[in-house]
Amino acid sequence: MTIRPAAPADTDAIWSILEPVLRAGETYALPREWNRRQALEYWFSDGHEVFVADDGGDVIGCYYLHANQRGGGAHVANCGYITSAASSGRGVATAMCEHSLQRAAEQGYRAMQFNLVISTNERAVNLWRRLGFDIVGTIPKAFEHPRLGFVDALVMHRML
Repeated sequence: MTIRPAAPADTDAIWSILEPVLRAGETYALPREWNRRQALEYWFSDGHEVFVADDGGDVIGCYYLHANQRGGGAHVANCGYITSAASSGRGVATAMCEHSLQRAAEQGYRAMQFNLVISTNERAVNLWRRLGFDIVGTIPKAFEHPRLGFVDALVMHRML
């Protein structure tokens, strides 16, 4: 598996990864009804540097990296990661996060922060903790989960 910058030819594969996650509505605070154009416009927003995890020509994950805030907060990076369902449990998210930490440091960021990690997404919470992120805050009932109702969201942070 290699992690490389996303190319225009990757958009179909990226959409195939994003769509089921959006439709499930369990891990991202994004509209479940977004269509392909809306989702890809968000993923490739101005300021987002987008990468894919490529396994022999198959895109099996993707992430974006950008400044978490502007101005005085622009030294803190933020990312969003999604792995294809078929590649779950193969270390793709770990590899993408490790890549993003290195890339963020290369870009001059001093820290990385995840603003809204859904508390019920235990795999992500455990992974981010294993990679050195601390829970620095809990936002009570900040996310409306489609099956569980209102659940907490976590703010996670680590220095680079």
